[in-house]
Amino acid sequence: MTARPDPRLRELALLRRVRDRIDRDYAQPLDVEALARGVHLSAGHLSRAFRAVYGESPYSYLMTRRIERAMTLLRRGDLSVTEVCFAVGCSSLGTFSTRFSELVGMPPSAYRRLAGEDAAGLPGCVAKQIMRPIRKREMVPPRLS
Repeated sequence: MTARPDPRLRELALLRRVRDRIDRDYAQPLDVEALARGVHLSAGHLSRAFRAVYGESPYSYLMTRRIERAMTLLRRGDLSVTEVCFAVGCSSLGTFSTRFSELVGMPPSAYRRLAGEDAAGLPGCVAKQIMRPIRKREMVPPRLS
């Protein structure tokens, strides 16, 4: 007699596949409907389940990956902000700049100017870790005495 697999474990495996696809294909045109079709779930169910497991929607996770990659490209300094925007899969410079500013705390042009100086001499893996975007929910509120 074979035991039935736990449906929760199956769903977690599907959500991991979605997250892995976002990590791998962040520069491709991705939307929640396409991601959901890829794992045979409805878009609404995927969004709810993904948020429950990872703490953010699939779209938010995708944009965070794109902004992290954009930060790396901007630190390099050899591409314009517009070129970086399209290189990471964003189709609107305005949306890219707004989302970048929300996550990083400054516009991409200011980041490009400052990050080159701040990361000078640091290995890429260290610069990436200490300069990653910090979401508002991750920020620790200051302690009031």
